[in-house]
Amino acid sequence: MKRINIGGVPEHFNLAWYLTLKNGEYKEEGINLRWKDYFGGTGAMNKGLREGEIDMAVILTEGIIKDIIDGNPSKIVQTFVQSPLIWGIHVANDSNFKSIKDIKGTKAAISRYGSGSHLMAFINAENNNWNLEKDLNFEIIKNLDGAVEGLTNGVADYFMWEKFTTKPIVDDGVFRRIADCPTPWPCFVIAVNNDFFENNKEDVKTILNIINNTTKEFKSIPSIDVTIANRYNQKLEDVQEWLRLTEWSQDVIDKKTIMTVQEKLLELDIIPKSVCYSELIHDLK
Repeated sequence: MKRINIGGVPEHFNLAWYLTLKNGEYKEEGINLRWKDYFGGTGAMNKGLREGEIDMAVILTEGIIKDIIDGNPSKIVQTFVQSPLIWGIHVANDSNFKSIKDIKGTKAAISRYGSGSHLMAFINAENNNWNLEKDLNFEIIKNLDGAVEGLTNGVADYFMWEKFTTKPIVDDGVFRRIADCPTPWPCFVIAVNNDFFENNKEDVKTILNIINNTTKEFKSIPSIDVTIANRYNQKLEDVQEWLRLTEWSQDVIDKKTIMTVQEKLLELDIIPKSVCYSELIHDLK
């Protein structure tokens, strides 16, 4: 049986992977798929792909595109979640910050440079016409637990993370969410290390086929909202809202979207250049 390592964030978006693993669907095809939770998010997964710790990753679109351009020897094989990611902008509950304008020029907590929390801080800054050089400052906090500690202790002032994942922390009165910032593109893609892909193309296709069959029917799984609420410590009404807003994909990301992401990253001076579609996408045919 062939062992294949895949990484992703331990969030509700990836429950379909857990279900297919629990059902033994990959093992039926001779694949020992091993899932690794990355609490540090996209930046940590990019490092894992570069260093061979994982062969595949379910990763933020903008984060993997930036890292491929920066030399990550991987490419995208498919969009995983078609809908935007809704980033909540959070502050400590007892802070004096009440709105976006209050955090202008303050310090953003980020998991690491090149992570989603880092890149989306630029998107938020541009959305609000901030000066990208003067009004953005960063403090690395590694993960969500680090953000809780950092904001509570005043090491950083605000933190951007997926709003439904952080909702229990808001409900507990630790964070206060002052605004939302959706990504202007599909949020999650599946990326595969180049060497691994060249030698295991059929296995990659098999894995995608299995996960796609589950995501197609995901919303109709009996009591899926209750399962998510219990597993991820979410309120049922929050899960139901998240399910309404979220659309999975079984298709490869299109050229227009790839160019839109690159244009935005280039405009924000996050990448040094844009590259052609074929440098970012693996051809599964």
